[in-house]
Amino acid sequence: MGDFQTRLETVCAQRGRLCVGVDPHGATLAGWGLDEDLAGLERFSRGLVAALADQVGVFKPQSAFFEAYGPRGLDVLVRVLGDIAAAGALSVLDVKRGDIGSTMAAYARAYLGEGAALAADAITLSPYLGFASLAPAVELARATGRGVFVLARTSNPEGPAVQDATRDGVSVAQSMVDQAGAANTALGAGVVHLVLGATHAELGVNLTGFDGWVLAPGIGAQGGRVDDLARLFGAAVDRVLPSASREVAGAGPDPAALRDRAAGLVVARAG
Repeated sequence: MGDFQTRLETVCAQRGRLCVGVDPHGATLAGWGLDEDLAGLERFSRGLVAALADQVGVFKPQSAFFEAYGPRGLDVLVRVLGDIAAAGALSVLDVKRGDIGSTMAAYARAYLGEGAALAADAITLSPYLGFASLAPAVELARATGRGVFVLARTSNPEGPAVQDATRDGVSVAQSMVDQAGAANTALGAGVVHLVLGATHAELGVNLTGFDGWVLAPGIGAQGGRVDDLARLFGAAVDRVLPSASREVAGAGPDPAALRDRAAGLVVARAG
């Protein structure tokens, strides 16, 4: 399978760096003329992936919208992850898990373990029980050729109250960036990546020395703009995955309209 970062670099070179969120919440389903039920969940999610299958390199299903339907909703998520893999794209499963000890290890097995029904190419993690608490997931991701995206400075307006707080002159968000960089140095591979929202007026962290990738949610409906990425991320911009969910899905359900909307957001990787 190869390591996650190599596969990510390859697919982005071929298809550009847009990450499309698969967020089947009620308003989006209604916009597609679908009911908020299992049938609507599956038609939307698999239809979105099918429409963009050969055009988009990374999809980010939001696990919560599938979990809300119980086991049958998770069955749909398994099929969506399969569709993404069959399309030659990569999946970043947005689960934002964060816990300690054996519980974190169990989460890791669920989403990063070989043969796990819900295994994705990468998952999102919350480090706010301490960055070191993520070790079981980081270690398993490395062993299975997968990746993790660690929340650092997120796109939601509530985030700064915690993430911009400082200790000894260093913000919590910067501490996460620094520890992610140190983890990659120790592992000798780009296993650990970051989530930094594209909605901020200023990035608020220094990425010097961090060689992983950055997932940048908030493009479109939340106010983030592709045109602002170079200013925000500077020299790291070629390792940024701008993520759009409602901005793309809102063009559906017509496949041609979805493809046109996504094409307008695709960012080519320099070089």
